[in-house]
Amino acid sequence: MPNMSPDSQGSGGSRRLASGFVHRCGRARMTPAFLLLAAALSLSLAATVPGVAQPMPGDVKQAFLHDVRPALELPEDDRRLYGALAERALQSANAYLADSQYVLVVDRNAYVQAAFLYWLRPGEAPAYIGASPVSTGKPSGFDHFETPTGVYLHSLANPDFRAEGTKNENGILGYGRRGMRVYDFGWQQARKGWGDGGIGTMRLQMHATDPYSLESRLGTAQSKGCIRIAATLNRFIDRFGLLDAEYQTVADAGRHLWVLLPDRTPAYGAGRYLIVIDSARKERPAWPRTKSGG
Repeated sequence: MPNMSPDSQGSGGSRRLASGFVHRCGRARMTPAFLLLAAALSLSLAATVPGVAQPMPGDVKQAFLHDVRPALELPEDDRRLYGALAERALQSANAYLADSQYVLVVDRNAYVQAAFLYWLRPGEAPAYIGASPVSTGKPSGFDHFETPTGVYLHSLANPDFRAEGTKNENGILGYGRRGMRVYDFGWQQARKGWGDGGIGTMRLQMHATDPYSLESRLGTAQSKGCIRIAATLNRFIDRFGLLDAEYQTVADAGRHLWVLLPDRTPAYGAGRYLIVIDSARKERPAWPRTKSGG
């Protein structure tokens, strides 16, 4: 068994199947402590909190400016650029939006390493909400993948879970502090960082990272293939349910979903897509080095 990267936690690891190499970017074990957390969170039910107005895009943008650290300050040209790239990626994937909704765009380019949140409205220009640095895959050796590009559906077919907050064998909080949400986008094909550099299979997840040793490295490629984000961005997306369209529909129908926060304030127009692109930049723009608030 190879050494686990900081992305891994618990019993998640690597294994070979007849179809080729398979990488799991660290699924947590269902320990008793984890089950107790699940039981406590299972008290959450409704996707719409009674008596609380749904935040609108303007409210979400203001909250992003206030809550998400570190954040990036994009010039207007780049805000339009990434909005256009998001629309192009959706069109290429035949994912046409019937309703207005949020999407999260990640640029894996080594000179960028950032996530961009947009409010997309059919027939109108994308509305920029905010941006924050990330770390995507660094295909630098065994068990490391290049984060694959594409449009990924956030679906109950690959249920999310929450970090236990326990250290892996490298002494790292692979998924960040206890309770951080791990967004699961299922098994995906990606370029391997070892051997012939061919295509292998990895579990694509988006999650927080160790706040003490790894969060400061956001903005550079560091992971085994998953997408690491700041804890504040993790909480922000989670609290407003910005990628929870399917989860919200099921919760509205009366099904208990333990992974949903009991004190969340779901925003109007929850989305369902993570979009990973590579902008093919050949040099680093100024704004990835310009952090606001930290």
